[in-house]
Amino acid sequence: MPKRHRIMLAKAGLDGHDRGVRVVAMGLRDANFEVIYTGRRQTPEHIVNAAIQEDVDAIGLSILSGAHMNMFGKILELLRAKQSADIAVFGGGIIPPDDAAELKKMGVKHIFGPGTSMEVIVEAINQTMQEREAR
Repeated sequence: MPKRHRIMLAKAGLDGHDRGVRVVAMGLRDANFEVIYTGRRQTPEHIVNAAIQEDVDAIGLSILSGAHMNMFGKILELLRAKQSADIAVFGGGIIPPDDAAELKKMGVKHIFGPGTSMEVIVEAINQTMQEREAR
């Protein structure tokens, strides 16, 4: 039986709209991921600490507020500081293409925009988990 990967989904900052992340949570659950949703208005510190405590394989951050560069940057910085940079980070929301490219250079594995199919999201995360396990 293949390993069931643990994914933490979170909403950071003052972003209060969480319908999309809930849909993604159900889709990942249906694709055999174990999903932990932290809820809305979390700090980067809370997200990283919870991810480490829950021993997750990846963090998925949903951002619609425009604070994506700051929030992803802080989460990546905290993961490195806590020797947990092996936890993959991906995200979704309203993120301009130029910012998405910069986030990937910073270490974010995937950015999924509005309308991305669950099939594409699941395939990308599965590929990232396979690459992570191959290291």
